[in-house]
Amino acid sequence: MHNEVEQTKSAQYMNPLLAGILLGLVLLATFVITGHGLGATGFTTRLTAWVGMHIAPVATNANDYLGGMVEEGKPLNAWITWQVTGVAIGALLSAFLAKRIHIQLDGKKFLGGSKRSITALFGGILAGFGARVAAGCTSGLGLSGAAVLSLAGFTFLGAFFAVGLLTSRFLKEEK
Repeated sequence: MHNEVEQTKSAQYMNPLLAGILLGLVLLATFVITGHGLGATGFTTRLTAWVGMHIAPVATNANDYLGGMVEEGKPLNAWITWQVTGVAIGALLSAFLAKRIHIQLDGKKFLGGSKRSITALFGGILAGFGARVAAGCTSGLGLSGAAVLSLAGFTFLGAFFAVGLLTSRFLKEEK
């Protein structure tokens, strides 16, 4: 008698060309319906304002950057909250339906080893800070900026891909 473990096969990834076209249509619909493009970092700012409103209300109200968001007492009551919530739910549902939900650590072992999670968290915080300083994240600055023919959007995309290609060359594992 064989003890075979039944393995579920995850669904195949979507064709990248079709995915890009669909993303473009979603971006176009977002501009038409809401009057603005896609983005995510505005949500983290609003979440910071909401947390600050409950932890340090006086300091948050006095802050030039966050104060305006807490004046009405509902900093999360904005379109971007619904967009990010929808993206999170959609991603979770898609991963579940494609049988791709599992916990794993990706990346090369020399990029952190046992400290990989801390390194990734620190990198994510730095990326989020950089996105706020740049006034937009990859989707907001790259996709939406390029969609409205913004020089900053195209400059960002060029730099983003150039740095990504250079970094991948330096970190590529020899076989």
